[in-house]
Amino acid sequence: MSEIKWSDKWQGKESLLHRRTLISWQGIKKFQSVFGLVGIIVLASVLCVRDGENLFLNPTNLANVVRAISENGIIAVGMTLVILVAGIDLSVGAILGLTATVAADLMMHREFGTLSTILVVLLIGALIGLFNGAVSTKLSIQSFIVTLASMSVARGIARFWSGGAGIPISYGNESNLAPASYSILSERIAGIPVPAICFIGISIVIAVVLKYTRFGRYVYAIGGNPTASHLSGIQVTRIKIAVFMICGVLSAVAGLIHAAQLNQGSPNDGIGYELNAIAAVAIGGTSLSGGIGTIPGTVIGALILGVLDNMLGLLNVNNNLQMVFKGLIIIIAVVLQRKK
Repeated sequence: MSEIKWSDKWQGKESLLHRRTLISWQGIKKFQSVFGLVGIIVLASVLCVRDGENLFLNPTNLANVVRAISENGIIAVGMTLVILVAGIDLSVGAILGLTATVAADLMMHREFGTLSTILVVLLIGALIGLFNGAVSTKLSIQSFIVTLASMSVARGIARFWSGGAGIPISYGNESNLAPASYSILSERIAGIPVPAICFIGISIVIAVVLKYTRFGRYVYAIGGNPTASHLSGIQVTRIKIAVFMICGVLSAVAGLIHAAQLNQGSPNDGIGYELNAIAAVAIGGTSLSGGIGTIPGTVIGALILGVLDNMLGLLNVNNNLQMVFKGLIIIIAVVLQRKK
């Protein structure tokens, strides 16, 4: 009898210990991206010191980090929506290159104003997103394949449009110059870079939509179980198409900002941006199988990548090796998500 009681007590303690360990791990897992951000900032602050000067904490460098993060962050927000419905969009970098090229061409060669240029560019992003969503849902083709194809199409159109060369942007009042108002996308307001303001604003809007609207609830439901969502009356196809369109529009917004910051639109811009976006989403805790994730997590993921890029650049690490690090980070992030 005593052996049985001792066994029961031991099993009870073991079960309690297991539950406590699980709760502890879940707590750590919930804030893993925050810990990662703090860790990478501390690491950059320690390593990036030269001749007694902390290159990373230099105000000018921090401003550059914020600017660089904004483009990738905006795209990553759109990518989060797509991944939440268990999809993927590999065309985002090509959309950025195409829209940046189109924006430069419209202003420099076709006398378009700032507002008309923005509207046309956003429409192009929406149309590509519509194509991605409609083909993947209506024809039941994996979004990986569809967006891989549209990536090639968008990149080809951009190169055809510009003749394969970048289009420089110069500002002025003459007919062959871009309107000066467009340059606001590369300036600062109250000391804050406009691209960062756009990134923060878009992130807040999408986060609110996901958390407090019916559309947001549908996005999570579809990612969790599309069949059950369909049976419960949710228009799964429409929601997925809308998500891809939003992703396309946000990629176009990033293209507008990119053209303003570099003072040019090039069909070769945006290569590898899809990897950055997916990495930011994964690092931020969004499940690549859909249904789980948040915009604040993606924002933190984008910050981690931005700081990492900046740190590696300050340390003169080869660009190709930087891509290796990003690939490894995606794998580590996915493994941490799956660990029980």
